[in-house]
Formats: sequence, structure tokens, C-alpha cells
Amino acid sequence: MGKKIVLTPSIQRILQRMGEQIKLARLRRDIPVEVIADRAGLWRTTVWAIEKGSPSVSMGAYAKVLHAIEGMDKDLLLICKDDIKGRLMQDMGLTIAHRASKRKK
Repeated sequence: MGKKIVLTPSIQRILQRMGEQIKLARLRRDIPVEVIADRAGLWRTTVWAIEKGSPSVSMGAYAKVLHAIEGMDKDLLLICKDDIKGRLMQDMGLTIAHRASKRKK
């Protein structure tokens, strides 16, 4: 038996919101859960758990469902794409090279 994943309330809310957004994307396209489950090779109960934001479902299953919703799995590439804080921290650690002295003509 694996370790139980304990999440903070803020992470739970993020997963729930993500599940709701996945469900809304499916509903906007008028795709039944059965079709998504079939396309993704998952059980309907797994798709429902994803739409509720369950932390016990694997990231791979989330990706399969997103892919089944007309290739939305590519949206996963947007995670941490614009790491503004990380870039700022990196830039602060860089040393600035001194300018070379001007050459005499």
C-alpha cells in the first residue's frame, strides 16, 4: 500500500478548480463521460474523480483525459513556463561583467 498524500487546503482547492475546469471543457464540447473514458482508456469513475479534483488519481490519468478532450494535454506545457520569480532570483545571482577599457586610437 502506498503512502497517503496529505495536501494543504490551498492545494486541495487548486485541484478541485482544475477538476471543475476539465469538466466544463468537456461539457462545452458536449462530450459524454463515457466517450472521454473510452478515448482515454480509463474507467468512468476515474474520469469523475478527475473532474472532482481527486489527488489520488495519477498525473498520467489527468493527462490522458485532457488529451481525450481534443488534445488539451498540450496545456500542461504551460505549467511553470513563465517562472517570473525564478528568473528574477536567477538574475540576482548573476555577476555583471565589467566593461573593457576603451582602446586608444
